[in-house]
Amino acid sequence: MRFLGNIEAKADSKGRVFLPAGFRKVLQASGEDQIVMRKDVFQDCLVLYPESVWNEQVDMLRSKLNRWNKQHQQIYRQFVSDVELVNLDASGRMLIPRRYQQLVGITQEVRFLGVGDTIEIWAGGKESKPFMDAEDFGKALEELMEEQPIPTQPLSRPSDTLSP
Repeated sequence: MRFLGNIEAKADSKGRVFLPAGFRKVLQASGEDQIVMRKDVFQDCLVLYPESVWNEQVDMLRSKLNRWNKQHQQIYRQFVSDVELVNLDASGRMLIPRRYQQLVGITQEVRFLGVGDTIEIWAGGKESKPFMDAEDFGKALEELMEEQPIPTQPLSRPSDTLSP
């Protein structure tokens, strides 16, 4: 499941917004019925997790934590308790609860970002943008990709694998 795109939308006065059609299609094709909404741990945005992705994240977190460690229990409790189950209506709209709107500064304009297996919701026109400036992004990507090991063996060609 891959969500791709950067789509602007508007929330109505009640906080309802249409989930972009392309994202709805990905959810439907994957057979996902439930979506979990949570404020991002690091950024002022909301994250929508398809239920299967949420379950994987929770399982991964739980596997790294000791149930008998007080701080680990607090981390787990905080991560899993501050969520909302999101239901789409027949038109593809969802409600962003007021507390979440306030947490991330959503008024009317919103921006949906497809980020692989999740969808982020950002306040539109916000000063803190979800992206790096182009020059910093290029440098960071270059450094990251230089760290990747270069294959030492050439890729085999089909003719190399055939026996005489």
